[in-house]
Amino acid sequence: QVQLVESGGRLVQAGGSLRLSCTFSGPSFNTYTMAWVRQAPGKEREVVATMWWSGSRTAYADSVKGRFAISRDNAKNTAYLQMNSLKSEDTAVYYCVAEPRDPITYTKPSHYHYWGQGTQVTVSS
Repeated sequence: QVQLVESGGRLVQAGGSLRLSCTFSGPSFNTYTMAWVRQAPGKEREVVATMWWSGSRTAYADSVKGRFAISRDNAKNTAYLQMNSLKSEDTAVYYCVAEPRDPITYTKPSHYHYWGQGTQVTVSS
């Protein structure tokens, strides 16, 4: 079965950068759409970045557009989230998620079947 393990979350100052990694265990990583979902205290989960299995197509939430970048290395079965110009409002638990082929609605967290355990990102102002 598919397992996802995130790493890289930590405390960082506002304006700083951080890269999260997600290691995918299971067959056929290159057939899964990968995404990052975050949940801040008291807020709903939000899909912040998506990268489709079929090529280089990506999508971002307006809240992170221009600051975050999702990528994947199919040879290493790993997805990444590069986060730049971090703000205090980026503080959240970040989850790596995966869906075989195409999610029904890529902006809905519930449309991703597989989830990692989450990694905490805290941005101090």
